[in-house]
Amino acid sequence: MSAAEAVRQEGPLAMICGGGSLPLAVADSVAARGRPVVLFPLRGAADPQAVARYPHHWVYVGQLGKFTRLARAAGCREVVFIGSLVRPGLWQLRLDWTALMALPRVMAAYRGGDDHLLTGVARLFEHQGFRLLGAHQVAPEILVPAGALGRVQPTARAQDDIRLGFDYLRAAGPFDIGQAVVVADKHVLAVEAAEGTDAMLTRVAQLREAGRIGTPRGAGVLVKAPKPTQDRRFDLPSIGPKTVEGAARAGLAGVAVAAGETVIAEAGALVAAADRANIFVIGVPAGPSK
Repeated sequence: MSAAEAVRQEGPLAMICGGGSLPLAVADSVAARGRPVVLFPLRGAADPQAVARYPHHWVYVGQLGKFTRLARAAGCREVVFIGSLVRPGLWQLRLDWTALMALPRVMAAYRGGDDHLLTGVARLFEHQGFRLLGAHQVAPEILVPAGALGRVQPTARAQDDIRLGFDYLRAAGPFDIGQAVVVADKHVLAVEAAEGTDAMLTRVAQLREAGRIGTPRGAGVLVKAPKPTQDRRFDLPSIGPKTVEGAARAGLAGVAVAAGETVIAEAGALVAAADRANIFVIGVPAGPSK
């Protein structure tokens, strides 16, 4: 069987899309391989102009029955979740009849962190007969490779901060809190929680302006990695040009992420932004330990 025949036998790929540029980057990659794509953009999150390039059906968070009916009609058997989304409250969900029938499982999924929630949601879709894939499984080029991405390399001082950052994230992972930390001179300055990476970097910049950070500008690292027990099909950490710009405003020396487990958006623009700001961006294999 040829690769093209294998793609056709897989059928179209259903993509449930949140915000940001990643959903369309993944869709373009999948389509370039010859596989049809059907988008299911989430109302209030996805960009209407961007999704217009592909066959699509708008859905609200909670419309499991509508998605199931339309995806089956399109011949989709595999599903990818991709894109940013603010976690809605349980009372904000637009639950249709299919979702209401699974309400006890929906409520159980909400009693925990984001990883717990996504794993619970995945089970709902699998119960409907769909196979869930990670975006990196259908578009592997979106993952950060090992090594420096731009012309700047981390110093020995930064390497110490990188090691501590990965050690912290491994230790905190079981609590399902966040995927990022800022470390400067082996001192943890900020930990990502519900606000997200961009807001955390803004907070670091504000702390620096207020004189609450003693290390000089050009010291400190943003470190990102998935949680140790996280389902890699969902919510892998991601970086893009905005991440680099935030790190520069926060006065950091660079950004270090888990290579092969972190998604990169707009790689060319990211590298250009890092070189302009004279900061490093590096993929670290498996996250080093002390």
